[in-house]
Amino acid sequence: MATLFEKIASGEIPAEILFRDDRCMVIRDIAPQAPLHLLAIPLKPIVSLVAAEDGDRDLLGHLLLVGKKVAADLYGAQDFRIVINSGESAGQSVPHFHVHLLAGRQFSWPPG
Repeated sequence: MATLFEKIASGEIPAEILFRDDRCMVIRDIAPQAPLHLLAIPLKPIVSLVAAEDGDRDLLGHLLLVGKKVAADLYGAQDFRIVINSGESAGQSVPHFHVHLLAGRQFSWPPG
């Protein structure tokens, strides 16, 4: 069964896709936790970071660099937080690996 992100990638579910290449897409989060809240999502369905394999190394790095570039190019964001939730108890709500990029407000430490 296709995940929410696979359905967005296929066009089955509409979303504002800010960037897309042959490996990933970047969309706005539908429940933003900051003024800027983007999701960098691999097109390859990886369930979570725990499920990622050595062969996914370049893809995972690509997601970070693309997220940074979209945030800077479209929003001028230079300060941001990257969040990766891996597993339900860590807050992962979609079983498809993705990177949250949040910016536009002061963040506290430690996070939630």
